[in-house]
Amino acid sequence: MNNYERNALYELKMWQLEMLNQPSLTSRLSKGIQNRMNGLVPEKAHKVVTETIKGMVKAVLFGSELTAAAPLFNAPLQERELLLNERITFYKRTAAAGGAWTGAGGIFLGMADFPILLSLKLKFLFDAAAIYGFDAANYKERLYILYIFQLAFSSQERVMEIYQQVKDWQSFSQALPEDINSFDWRTFQQEYRDYIDLAKMLQLVPVIGAAVGAVANYRLMDKLGTTTMNAYRLRLLGP
Repeated sequence: MNNYERNALYELKMWQLEMLNQPSLTSRLSKGIQNRMNGLVPEKAHKVVTETIKGMVKAVLFGSELTAAAPLFNAPLQERELLLNERITFYKRTAAAGGAWTGAGGIFLGMADFPILLSLKLKFLFDAAAIYGFDAANYKERLYILYIFQLAFSSQERVMEIYQQVKDWQSFSQALPEDINSFDWRTFQQEYRDYIDLAKMLQLVPVIGAAVGAVANYRLMDKLGTTTMNAYRLRLLGP
């Protein structure tokens, strides 16, 4: 193991500790409020939102084999992560530009940013899988992408649960159903929606929407970049 790999392993261990942190009081209170608000939403509305997000994710994640880049084989970790950091920078800038543009356009364009940003995140995850040498044309690798997504954009309670599932992905994935419709889409959409609600709602406010949209999208993509890097380090260096 070279110096770069030792440093990466140290960063991975620190990230793993973060995944296991108990939720703070603020986090628990916030989640409790969000759960009560979700309880007030009619079941029909939940089903509509769940099906909408499910449809968007499936369209990107399972709609075309062309979205899966050829995996990079026989490359050292440092080379892989140099490429990954370049992709993170590109996607952060793209997401920020999109957030600023839609945020400046008021409520209708602001709402349009939601599927655009979701698509960017998923496309980044495809790039990352290939960079780390995993074939995203494989069904189980696409499921791993969904689990990384949840690690990045879920409450701490949910993060702890997901981390326990992915830390030994090879064993866990063998028990997963082959039918993507069996995936827990309801929890997926609620956790994601709750995580980004405040930032995206502020993006709809006139005058400040552009600035908020740019910063929010940049930070959300940055969070996904860090989570993705460590999630794949977990596969290569962990658990």
